[in-house]
Amino acid sequence: MLATWPFRIARAAAFAAVCLGLSVMAHVLAGGSVSAPSAAAALALAFGAALATSGRERTLAVILPLLAGVQAGVHVLFSLAHTASPVEVGGHVHAGLLPGLGMLVAHGWAVGLTALWLARGEAALWALLRRLGARFGRVLIVPVTPAYVAFLTPSASEPGPLRSAVLRHVLSRRGPPRTVTATSG
Repeated sequence: MLATWPFRIARAAAFAAVCLGLSVMAHVLAGGSVSAPSAAAALALAFGAALATSGRERTLAVILPLLAGVQAGVHVLFSLAHTASPVEVGGHVHAGLLPGLGMLVAHGWAVGLTALWLARGEAALWALLRRLGARFGRVLIVPVTPAYVAFLTPSASEPGPLRSAVLRHVLSRRGPPRTVTATSG
């Protein structure tokens, strides 16, 4: 089942908003600062990555690397726009763009837990959509009866439907076909 463009845009926007909110909160709690241009760039990065993959249901095997890549990109964006000097920020110090071991562990936990959370939400969303589609499909598909039925029914003088003379006497048996050899005449 493929998604329509409004649904894809809504899913990508929700993913980007959650991704940006969690990353800004975690970055600020770790002692960093986030500027408005870097937050806008991070939102665009998350939205673009989510829009590219939002056409159908995605599993954890797709969500986990996507989320890890987006988180690495957002980390680089926030680190490039970081205004404080490395000496004055306590736990957020890293040399250039390479994070320390503690930051790698924190990013790993964040990617793993968020990917599990998003995969479960993705499965629940698509299960709900399938159930709603099956339920509303029965409601929306109404058998249409024509207004003038006598005109459409064949009269007794008209011939019935044609059947092929070749298929009339075909005997259908269950099981695999028998092999025919030259000696089994």
